[in-house]
Amino acid sequence: MEICSVRRCAVAVTAFGTLLTTLSGCGGDISRPADTGGAQGPRRPVVPVLPATDPTRIPGVGDRLHRRIPGDSGQVVAVYGRGEDSPDSTVVLYTKEGPEWRRVARWAGHNGRNGWTTEHRSGDERSPVGVFGLSDAGGVLDDPGSLLPYDQDENAYAPTIDTEAYEHVFDYVIAIDYNRLPGTPPHDPTRPDGQDKGGGVWLHLDHGDGTAACVSVPEEAMEFLLRTLDPARHPVMVMGDRKELRA
Repeated sequence: MEICSVRRCAVAVTAFGTLLTTLSGCGGDISRPADTGGAQGPRRPVVPVLPATDPTRIPGVGDRLHRRIPGDSGQVVAVYGRGEDSPDSTVVLYTKEGPEWRRVARWAGHNGRNGWTTEHRSGDERSPVGVFGLSDAGGVLDDPGSLLPYDQDENAYAPTIDTEAYEHVFDYVIAIDYNRLPGTPPHDPTRPDGQDKGGGVWLHLDHGDGTAACVSVPEEAMEFLLRTLDPARHPVMVMGDRKELRA
């Protein structure tokens, strides 16, 4: 009987150890192995304390891009791309309160249909990675109450693809200051870094899939952003796939 009990105990201990190993593999390092404590006997496992997110930083943005956010910027639109070659992204608006950033709103969105690049070229259908100003807006429809300078022109913002899905994509747009002159309408063709670097990169209404290089969000998001982004707070967009954002 004693032999049988010992075997049962050994099986139970082995099973418990296997369970701990399995949990650690699924969710990371849940706990460190128990310290035997020497002569004092076993101690309780030590559970590591994970560091809290720094509220003075935009979540998921590493030092490289964080340093490019202007010190006087009080609004950041962060675009978290799902992957380097993915058209899917999440768009989050943060505002600064004192030294801390607070998340205000979050939407599903899209970026370039081929994903992201740190060396954008005209026609590559990838969105540029970086930190860019948000200084001018416009669209087919009348100004919905934009705080940014708003240029209404139904001809200048007419969709370039004549299908139902694209019918309203440029009803509202916000220019992303990539290779453009801030302070001009979004459709201004000037390209300071040359035509090969591309341009005309906008934040606009979503049409359900990837873009040529722009970022797209639902209509209610565009209306909210137009009424919220304040030039006095120097809004910028921080955009890229999650790996590049963390770099």
